[in-house]
Amino acid sequence: MVDTGAYLVRPGQKVRLAERPTRDNGEFTDSSTGKDLMGHLAHRLAELQVLLHASGAAKVLVVLQGMDTSGKDSTTRRVFAETSLLGMRVANFKRPTDVELAREYLWRVTAQLPADGEIVVFNRSHYEDVLVVRVRELVPAERWERRYQHIVDFERRLIDEGTVIRKFFLHISSDEQRERLQERVDNPRKHFKFEHGDLAERKLWDEYQLAYEVALERTSTAEAPWYVVPGDRKWYRDLVVAQVLVEALEGLDMSYPEAPSGIEGLVIE
Repeated sequence: MVDTGAYLVRPGQKVRLAERPTRDNGEFTDSSTGKDLMGHLAHRLAELQVLLHASGAAKVLVVLQGMDTSGKDSTTRRVFAETSLLGMRVANFKRPTDVELAREYLWRVTAQLPADGEIVVFNRSHYEDVLVVRVRELVPAERWERRYQHIVDFERRLIDEGTVIRKFFLHISSDEQRERLQERVDNPRKHFKFEHGDLAERKLWDEYQLAYEVALERTSTAEAPWYVVPGDRKWYRDLVVAQVLVEALEGLDMSYPEAPSGIEGLVIE
């Protein structure tokens, strides 16, 4: 098993990303053992998702953030590999549209929040409004500075209304990002993933690392924690995310609803 607490950002804890590992394997001597456990966790997560959907015991919001190429798509695909699409969906947040920009910044995420019994994965999220907005100076500093508390209050409201929130920063090294971007250039099957804008964002690596550090420090709470997940080894990244989610769902008081009356002994002809 993985010591997920090693990657937790505790409330009030200072975050220095340069001091946090991007490449880890926990106690696993090789990837094959970890991948075996990953298969078990994916299966368990699928079981818990069915139970969640049947019981409607909670709403579950999973937030995935990270630098370009950190693996948000592949993490979702592998962690939820065995999960039914019934009661589970992904919301991708790309550059805001003109309609979205004309509204309050939390407007576009609010409509995508999970319902009772549903798991929703945010691939990027409301945190873009204290990350890219800050780094690119898209709004004045006094505006994005207020947003940290806005976000804490927003998530507090969701929790009070029955939402379980787990947030993951997929932490990769600059060297790993360079290799993954190069693969997108060299592999024709990955050309569709490449954008020239990624190179401009890469030049702002240090600025983004600082923006993430502040966001993690100021918005990780006991009820909506951040995990800084080592992302250079994809199999281990998936393992950490899966185990955190399994632990969160197993911590809920879930049971299947009572069977409809008259079903006992019923024979279908």
